[in-house]
Amino acid sequence: MEKTEKASTATTTDEPKINYRGIKAMPFVIGNEIFEKLGTTGTATNLLVYLTTVFNMKSITATNLVNVFNGTCSFATLIGAFLSDTYFGRYKTLGFASVASLLGMLLVTLTAAVSKLHPPACDSSGTAACPGPTPWQMAFLLSGLGLLVVGAGGIRPCNLAFGADQFNPETDSGKRGTSSFFNWYYFTFTFAMMVSLTVIVFVQTDVSWAWGLGIPAFMMFLSCVMFFIGTRIYVKVRPEGSPITSVIQVIVAAVRKRQLKQPEQPWVSLFNHIPKSSINSKLSYSDQLRFLNKAAILTPEDEINSDGSAANPWKLCSLQKVEEIKCVIRVVPIWAAGIIYYVAMVQQQIYVVFQALQSNRLLGNTGFNIPAASYGIFMMIGLTVWIPIYDRIIVPWLQRYTKKEGGITLLQKMGIGMVLAIVTMLLSAIVEDRRRAFALSKPIGIDSRRRAISSLSAMWYIPQLTLIGLSEAFTLIALMEFYYKQFPENMRSIAGSFTHIGLALANYLNSILISIVHKITKGAPTGDWLPEDLNKGKLDYIYYLVAALEVLNLGYFIMCAKWYKYKESVSTTTEVGMEDLQMGKPAVSIQT
Repeated sequence: MEKTEKASTATTTDEPKINYRGIKAMPFVIGNEIFEKLGTTGTATNLLVYLTTVFNMKSITATNLVNVFNGTCSFATLIGAFLSDTYFGRYKTLGFASVASLLGMLLVTLTAAVSKLHPPACDSSGTAACPGPTPWQMAFLLSGLGLLVVGAGGIRPCNLAFGADQFNPETDSGKRGTSSFFNWYYFTFTFAMMVSLTVIVFVQTDVSWAWGLGIPAFMMFLSCVMFFIGTRIYVKVRPEGSPITSVIQVIVAAVRKRQLKQPEQPWVSLFNHIPKSSINSKLSYSDQLRFLNKAAILTPEDEINSDGSAANPWKLCSLQKVEEIKCVIRVVPIWAAGIIYYVAMVQQQIYVVFQALQSNRLLGNTGFNIPAASYGIFMMIGLTVWIPIYDRIIVPWLQRYTKKEGGITLLQKMGIGMVLAIVTMLLSAIVEDRRRAFALSKPIGIDSRRRAISSLSAMWYIPQLTLIGLSEAFTLIALMEFYYKQFPENMRSIAGSFTHIGLALANYLNSILISIVHKITKGAPTGDWLPEDLNKGKLDYIYYLVAALEVLNLGYFIMCAKWYKYKESVSTTTEVGMEDLQMGKPAVSIQT
């Protein structure tokens, strides 16, 4: 059964042929991506330090605000993906979101550049309380962060898919170009993170917050310019309607026909009209989630249009549509396991900053203090060093033994990363216990908030940050590839949002976890685990708690992975036709 081509590339005379520019469009797409990441990442990377030092927020308040901001940015991607796939298309969504991000970054920059838009500095003597922000100062700041949320909601789920849209998926050169684009996408993201965690963070903390936030704002301006310059040569895929509606239709139709008996040979008797304009690959029948099959049972009451489609898709759905929805539902348990995994990442991104602030950050005998937020670069280094080693050396070696395309499956890669996350949390707890002990017995100074600075070198955080970077190289990248391959093609924007939604819920979960621990332990005999002064707390207990959650999550993930069935499409290289399916012959299928 041959794979249906896109409507836009069909060979019929009544449909125009798309002129894919591929490589010619890449300078604009990649340029937009580089400057956008430099802009938004440069602003968000050091936001925690900005809130505590410029807006004089307490650590818990600032942490919760950053968690909510990061979580909302990620959760907004679902709305952006829905609007893109349903109404506006990826080009218009990206254009609008880029402008929104630029405006948001300008507002945040103004909060640092204009003295009246942030509270006065704390009294360095410690005799007076630090004045907090006024309501209108917070309102101005939150307005800028709100625009950044709008921008993230449109950019994050669409930029990867928009770049892939520029290549012809039906040609070998187009497929190679798409693969190359994904490699460049990961490279630009990592490059932007490394620059943000070094150059931009240094400017923010050691030169000026106004310049440190103004530079990313200018980068975002360049991103907008690069994006709109390439307008004339972009391939702009038109939205096909709401894929979420299809999910609801299958569920409604299955519930309506819940009393009907399952057919003995569903691949033969179930209704299976497939529109010629569909961009989705034809899927093989799967025996999981059989209740949904009832949505495709054809009854005498069901009416069929002249083109073979169902007159009422809320009562009758095709088997193809049912299998597409099964693909989405099967992904959900794996996605849920990813949420708990992300908590370990969030912990490293946030609390290592606070630990570094109360550690010896001197770089040898140079007298230079490494900015606390810059230590996150070791996560990026671990990831970027490992990826080429894994791709060029380890994967070919594994392929010789496993005979699998990637050496190991995507689910196996995720599992390895989850194990590394557990090791990271345990190592983090040991290092924090050592840092606190040195702060109490061998302090090297006192900061502006009268907190002892540990003599332990902040370089001790490098192993745990490198480990979590390796963990990301396995689990996070595998999850992104997993969603991209396992979702139906018309839901690629939504697939792109799944990673960010998981991160959003992880940020919310981490915020709830911190709030609960802070509330429970505040009056406990052992003392608050998370006070303003980490030397008086038990942050290592938090790390042990997260490690325990990760162990439970690993067990849950293993059960889900054993149950999971990869999406299978009917091979275009075989001569299996519809008549074979109607005769009850099994289709030759391939894992995607």
